[in-house]
Amino acid sequence: MGSEPPPAPQPPSPRTERNVFVFLAVFLAPILAIAGVGTLGLSIWVWQMIFGPPG
Repeated sequence: MGSEPPPAPQPPSPRTERNVFVFLAVFLAPILAIAGVGTLGLSIWVWQMIFGPPG
């Protein structure tokens, strides 16, 4: 019964934080923005195919 708790994880290094930031800012955010706009456009298009154009 002398088991010790696992050591605490080390904080990320500045280089790791920079790499994560670059990934999020350069890759993930634009991909999510394009996917969101595409999803909205597709949903409006399908809505208008079913219920007709506005007006």
